[in-house]
Amino acid sequence: MKKIHLLLLMAASSFLFAQTHFGVKAGYNLSGYKAGNYQLDNKSFFYFGGVVEHQLSEKFSLQIELLFTELGGDDTQDLYDIVGGQVVYLGTQKVILKFPQIQIPVSAKYYISKPFSLSSGFNFGINIDPNVEYNPENFYNKSGKIDNIKTVNIFPFVGTEYRLTENIFIDARYHFNFIKINKEGNIDNKVSIFQIGLGYRFK
Repeated sequence: MKKIHLLLLMAASSFLFAQTHFGVKAGYNLSGYKAGNYQLDNKSFFYFGGVVEHQLSEKFSLQIELLFTELGGDDTQDLYDIVGGQVVYLGTQKVILKFPQIQIPVSAKYYISKPFSLSSGFNFGINIDPNVEYNPENFYNKSGKIDNIKTVNIFPFVGTEYRLTENIFIDARYHFNFIKINKEGNIDNKVSIFQIGLGYRFK
């Protein structure tokens, strides 16, 4: 009986492994940062990481990834001070928001007709060191870590993929800014993300 159980377990493991595909991917990441109704300039960055896809049927599969990227936004603001009872213009200050993240996108995929598929899911972004850079710094604004950012940000997304060959694929995604990324405050800070890249499946 033990031998039968062992054979069944080995057969199930072989079946599951046969339906699972591993790969790597990398590409371009464009994030848009919004504080309330104020939109900062978009931030361009790259992303790279690994991907695992498990085929449930000919049409459906589940996919999970582990990626590194950086979100954020840029802004330029005017600086003023009061000197001798008068308001004096001091110039401009560059504000750069940086949110390095380990991202774990989890999605369901539907193959309309191979090699073309659509996907939808949630991306769980783990913030590593959210920080702001002021250039130049002044008495009121100092560069450093941002504490009012959640450890994990959640981004619902939709995407598409096209297989160029059995191993090489291109994909694109848009992440919605439905969920705020800050812990507290009267103004909701939200980030939308667009990604497009190239990947390779080993199996």
